[in-house]
Amino acid sequence: MAALLKLPNRGRLVLLCLLLAALWEAGDGQMRYSVPEELEKGSFVGNIAKDLGLDPQDLTERGVRIVSRGRTQLFALNPRSGSLVTAGRIDREELCAQSARCLVNFNILLEDKLSIYSVEVEITDINDNAPRFGVEELELKISETTTPGFRIPLKSAHDADVGENTLQKYELNSNDHFSLDVRRGMDGNKYPELVLERSLDREEEAVHHLILVALDGGDPIRSGTSRIRVVVQDVNDNAPVFTQPEYRVSVPENMPVGTQILKVTATDADEGYNAQVAYFLEKNPEETSEIFELKSTSGEITITKSLDYEDAKFHEIDIEAQDGPGLLSRTKVIVTVLDVNDNAPEFYMTSATSSVPEDSPPGTIIALFNVHDRDSGQNAFITCSLPENLPFKLERSVDNYHRLVTTRVLDREQFSSYNITVTAKDGGNPSLSTDAHILLQVADINDNPPTFPHTSYSAYIPENNLRGASIFSMMAYDPDSDDNAHVTYNLAEDTLQGAPLSSYISINSDTGVLYALRSFDYEQFRELQLYVTARDSGNPPLSSNVSLSLFVLDQNDNAPEILYPALPTDGSTGVELAPRSAEPGYLVTKVVAVDRDSGQNAWLSYHLLKASEPGLFAVGLHTGEVRTSTGPAGQRCAQAEPGGGGAGPWAAPSLCHCHAHGSRG
Repeated sequence: MAALLKLPNRGRLVLLCLLLAALWEAGDGQMRYSVPEELEKGSFVGNIAKDLGLDPQDLTERGVRIVSRGRTQLFALNPRSGSLVTAGRIDREELCAQSARCLVNFNILLEDKLSIYSVEVEITDINDNAPRFGVEELELKISETTTPGFRIPLKSAHDADVGENTLQKYELNSNDHFSLDVRRGMDGNKYPELVLERSLDREEEAVHHLILVALDGGDPIRSGTSRIRVVVQDVNDNAPVFTQPEYRVSVPENMPVGTQILKVTATDADEGYNAQVAYFLEKNPEETSEIFELKSTSGEITITKSLDYEDAKFHEIDIEAQDGPGLLSRTKVIVTVLDVNDNAPEFYMTSATSSVPEDSPPGTIIALFNVHDRDSGQNAFITCSLPENLPFKLERSVDNYHRLVTTRVLDREQFSSYNITVTAKDGGNPSLSTDAHILLQVADINDNPPTFPHTSYSAYIPENNLRGASIFSMMAYDPDSDDNAHVTYNLAEDTLQGAPLSSYISINSDTGVLYALRSFDYEQFRELQLYVTARDSGNPPLSSNVSLSLFVLDQNDNAPEILYPALPTDGSTGVELAPRSAEPGYLVTKVVAVDRDSGQNAWLSYHLLKASEPGLFAVGLHTGEVRTSTGPAGQRCAQAEPGGGGAGPWAAPSLCHCHAHGSRG
């Protein structure tokens, strides 16, 4: 180590890293390293990439990062080399005080696998602190009657380092009356004592000046000094003695400030002024002296600052009892701080997703988080829970990590989002709890085809319609969202009377409105059967079909047509013969007519428009039958002949005209 410290700073740093960075121990997923304190920022600690079995370039791609809770980040990852390096100067004494081992624990997270690896780094001590005495000068008063061999406890030195680098020995300057003896206490510390070797003579030398040197075991050795002024007095040959060599007391951390926790007592076998005992807190660089107050006259110890179990679980108080002339003895008070449940669990969200596809399989990880409670024992025992009836569950991992995973396939059409509350509850009495909220959106997939409200539709259009007239409107509903719910419409390919159906009917692909491209003729066709397809815009798209029956309504656009008697083609009048002896009601002929319309539009009625012999014939209103209406036809006809003579059995010609009307004509 001496040779190492003679190197230049940079060379010493590199050599320290190479010598002290320990190989990792692959056990239960934990990596262990060792690094000395006080290294420069960016100093090598260990090869994380190698120990994880990765190439350095994989660290960034796989999202490898350090996760730790509630403390300053002491280490960092070098993405180029894959090494674990220091993030700044590390002071072991600031971090771990005088603990024998100084361990820093944190976790390495592989985000692509959500895997956690524990890392333990031991911070080893270097000799960067010299021993220090609480006082620079100590005055002792010793009776001249003190016999050789008398021992006087001296002020101890304190060294913040540990191991070989901490205080190892004391030395006293050479003199004729005193020697130095070092006693090892029950706590393992070394306590110097001044030993009288020769009787004192105040008249010969009233004051003795000594120098006490405290040395550590570092390389190079560091030291601290305290000047001792020995004043020779008479008689006072007894130092105070405590009733106990060590006091112990347990105090809950919520004990109010000002509460007396203990009273120490020391007695002195002397009397009068030499037996008057005063109590003092031994000065040291730690914070303990600021938390407690010692009454010098009574030895009562009270709390002057709130205790916190999470900051310090115990406190050591060094107390001195000094009599009037200045002889002293010391004792140690160990205050154990008892934990109370004054800290609620804390969440550290490592990774969380805000959206998940609705077809994600059960077991899909939604979030990874860590829960920690600064209390201890049962007060730090944490249970995590979720509200009932949610499609999620919690899976516990290492080091109080939890995964939030799905328990079944989600359905966006049922629930498009979840506001998940995770409750962490400790085991204290009363218990404390903390809630964490995770908002999860369920992303849509195209798992629903468009659906028509009815399985079939009917529509009606009057014939002779205008081209482009709106016929019918159809709409399909798709419960998906965005493009998956955007519906377009089209007609199935078909033909009608040899022509494509699309030449008769069209549909608006966005609105589902059907339009007539032609004017329909009821007498040409009366019904069209269509099939409409609704298709969404998903990938792949989904569709459904529905049938539409389109009925053409008749209009009275055709006049009746007389089929019988047929009109002569030469322009003459048709002749029907009736016997002269025909009685009233005799059927002369029947007019037959048809109408190409239908329904009421095809109902016909018949009327006589003109007759040469009014009242001789009549036509049936609905039958079209022409019958005689009065006397024998021959009589009327004979009378009509010139000269009144007969002309055989048939009546002379008589002219009548019939007309057929439609029901609305």
